[in-house]
Amino acid sequence: MDPGSKGWLKEYLEFRQELLQDLTSQGRTFSHPDHSLYRVIQPTGLMYGQPMNTFDHPDSSDWDEKDRMKILLAESLISSSLLFHDKPVKSPDEMSEVTMKTLESITNFYNHVFPELATPTKTLFGRKKTSLELAERILEKRIEHTYNNKGNFWTQFFHNSLLFLDIFIFGQWIHTNADKIVSDFFKYEREELRTSLVKIMAAAAHANHILEFEERKLMEYFLQSANLPPDKKKECQDIFEKGISIEEINLPTNNSWILKKYFLEMAILTIWADKKVEALEMEFLRRLADTISFSEDDLDNSMVAIEGFVLEHWEDLGHLQDKKDYKAVTAQYMERMSKITDKHKGRLLQEVRNSEVLVSLLVQARSQELTDLEKERVRVLLIEVLKSIPTFVIISLPQRFLTLPILMQILPKNFIVETLSS
Repeated sequence: MDPGSKGWLKEYLEFRQELLQDLTSQGRTFSHPDHSLYRVIQPTGLMYGQPMNTFDHPDSSDWDEKDRMKILLAESLISSSLLFHDKPVKSPDEMSEVTMKTLESITNFYNHVFPELATPTKTLFGRKKTSLELAERILEKRIEHTYNNKGNFWTQFFHNSLLFLDIFIFGQWIHTNADKIVSDFFKYEREELRTSLVKIMAAAAHANHILEFEERKLMEYFLQSANLPPDKKKECQDIFEKGISIEEINLPTNNSWILKKYFLEMAILTIWADKKVEALEMEFLRRLADTISFSEDDLDNSMVAIEGFVLEHWEDLGHLQDKKDYKAVTAQYMERMSKITDKHKGRLLQEVRNSEVLVSLLVQARSQELTDLEKERVRVLLIEVLKSIPTFVIISLPQRFLTLPILMQILPKNFIVETLSS
C-alpha cells in the first residue's frame, strides 16, 4: 500500500477492519470512551506531532513521516467515531456501513469547519465522488495544510499536534446536524481552543519567570501553524511576551477528560523545551492540574505517559535528544514507576501468584540461569502484570524500554522474594 497513491484509504481500511471493529466494544471496557481514545492515540505520537511507526502493515517501513501522519489522522478520526458508537458492530457488512457513514461525516466536518479545505463533491465531468474518494482527498489536503517537515522535533510538535483538536472537535460534530449555526459554532470552538492552548503554553513558558530562548522559538513555530485571525494572533503574541496567569485562561474545567489531558501534556512539553523542569515549573503544573480538576496522580500519570513515549522512541526523536538527557529522563520515569508499583504492591503480588507460568520461571531462576527465551517470557509476563494497575489500563507502557533488568528495578523492593515466599 502506498499512502501517496489513489485508493490508499480503501486498502488501509480493509487491512484494519478487524481492529476497527474491536473498537466498538472496547469503549465499553473503560469507564469512559475518552479513556479508550487516549489509549489508542497517545502511543502513536499524534498528540505530540510525532507520527511514530507503530503500524503493523507490511509496507509501513516504506512510509515517510507525512504518510504516517496521514494514516494516523484517518485512523484516529475513525477510532473516535467508533469508540463513541452506541452499540457493538457484529458483522463485516455492518462495519462497512458504519465506516462509510463515518467517512461521510469526516468530509462534511472538514468542508464546514475548515472551509479552507473544502473539496468539490463532483469531478470535472459531473460524476459524484464516492465517500472514500472525498475522505481520502480531504485528509490529504489536511496533512498538506498542516504538515511541516523541517526535521525538528519542536517544529513538528507545534505544527502537527494541532491535529488532535481536529479529532476532539470531530467527536462532538458527529452527534450534531450540520446546519450553518452548528458549523459556525464549531469554527468558533476551533479558534477558541487554539487560543486557549496558546495561553496555556505562554503561562507554562513564564512559569519560572524567565522566557527561555527555546520557549520563544516554540511560540513562533506554533503561531505560524495555528492559522489564527490577525487580531487573535496579535493577542497571543502579546500574551506570550507578557505572560498570563492560569486564572486568566478559559480552561475546560467541566469539559472532556481527554481535552484536559491534552492541554496538560502540551504544558508539560512546553516546559520540557529547555533541559530541566525546575521547582517553580513543577508547581505551575500542579496548579494547572488542580485548576482543571486533575489530581496529583493525574499529573504524575501524564508525566509517566510522556516520559514513557519519549524513552520508547528515543532513537527516532533525534532532535529531542538535544533538549533532554536520556539518563535524566530514565531516572525520572523509573522513580515515578516505582512510586506507582509500590502503591499497588498487593495487586501486583496477587497477579503474579495467579500466573503459574511466571511463578514457575521465577522459582527456576533461583536455582539456575534462565535461557534468553525464558527471560523474554518473564519480561512479557511481568509487563502483563503491570497492566493490571488501573493507571496502565489507560497509559501505554513502553514495551522496548522495559527490559527485564529495568522491570526488576521498578518493582517494589523484595517483590520477587515475597511472591515466592507465600
